[in-house]
Amino acid sequence: MKFDILTLFPGMFSGPFDESIIKRAKDKQLIDISLHNIRDWATDRHQTADDSPYGGGAGMVMKAAPLAAGIESIKSQSPLSTVVLTSPHGRRLTHSVAVELAEKPGLIIVCGRYEGIDERVRSIYAEDDISLGDFVLSGGEIAAMAIVDSVTRLIPGALGSIESAESDSFGDGLLEYPHYTRPPEFKGLTVPDALLSGNHELIRKWRRKESLRKTRALRPDLLSRALLTREDRKMLTEIEQESPHDM
Repeated sequence: MKFDILTLFPGMFSGPFDESIIKRAKDKQLIDISLHNIRDWATDRHQTADDSPYGGGAGMVMKAAPLAAGIESIKSQSPLSTVVLTSPHGRRLTHSVAVELAEKPGLIIVCGRYEGIDERVRSIYAEDDISLGDFVLSGGEIAAMAIVDSVTRLIPGALGSIESAESDSFGDGLLEYPHYTRPPEFKGLTVPDALLSGNHELIRKWRRKESLRKTRALRPDLLSRALLTREDRKMLTEIEQESPHDM
């Protein structure tokens, strides 16, 4: 999959994109990431990419012309790629959105900065707007990193096994079950007996029930949207009976 990222600060990506899963995916040629400095398409000698807003007010606005030239240049080389703006106006990045984006041939991610980008760029070029949530970031670079990371994990071969992606939190609409490793006892706390039993069906049921328990306690809103089986609903009833006053 091809990722093209338009940014004023390409140096911000050197660490996150050179480590861990992203690096391994690049080494396996599962993904290709190209960073593009928006200022390269500015036409004045100062490579100006922002200007004061019409109507007055604080801050600066990213100019339309350099962004348009950059998007058109990249799009000419990757015509099937989808232009995505990182913006507080966008839909929130969720697991289902990441799955949708992972099915695209490529993404052209435009990192917003300052007060935002000239609205005409959105009107003409944007095919999607993505936000990380209802909080303020200094720019869209961190959002772009999150998009690349969440999408890359879904590409076959990027993780050690497909089960890793499928069992992650939100993979099935629920939070993931708790994890334990050696030693079996730590500071007086022990690993649940089910995980030490060697009984795969018992382990499966324990993990599913704990996933439901954690989701019910921390993100009950997810339960209303999750596809729950008859077994899931029975487990939820048991959880409610075990802890009737924790909601």
